[in-house]
Amino acid sequence: MKISTKGRYALRMMLEFALHPEECTKISQVAARQQISVKYLEQIVTILCRAGYVKSMRGPQGGYRLTRSADTYTVGEILRLTEGSLSPVTCLETETNLCQRADCCATLGIWKQLEEAISGVVDHTTLQDLVAEQKRMEKKHGSQ
Repeated sequence: MKISTKGRYALRMMLEFALHPEECTKISQVAARQQISVKYLEQIVTILCRAGYVKSMRGPQGGYRLTRSADTYTVGEILRLTEGSLSPVTCLETETNLCQRADCCATLGIWKQLEEAISGVVDHTTLQDLVAEQKRMEKKHGSQ
């Protein structure tokens, strides 16, 4: 499994919004701080808005902000929104394994363990955890 730029950038954009909860953040600000194309971020923010993860505010002080507190978003939900399934193999993408070989597949156990490990990390890491880590890194390196 490989996370695409869409998933990685969505997570970085959500982190930017979480780092500045008291203000509306413009896409151009995210683009400058994260060194990502404004046009690409505009496509991603549309997905985040449709899902209700962020809301837009119009006007001179407008921009985007989270609709919930940072501790209620998991990395897993953001990645699944932009990437789809995080399962390492297609036979685990549905609740019921439809593979004809499921009962006799010696490799299925390893794929299940890998899926559980991935979910264990992304579903237990919140945006607030990333905010704390970002602030810790900034303090350590003396940058803003």
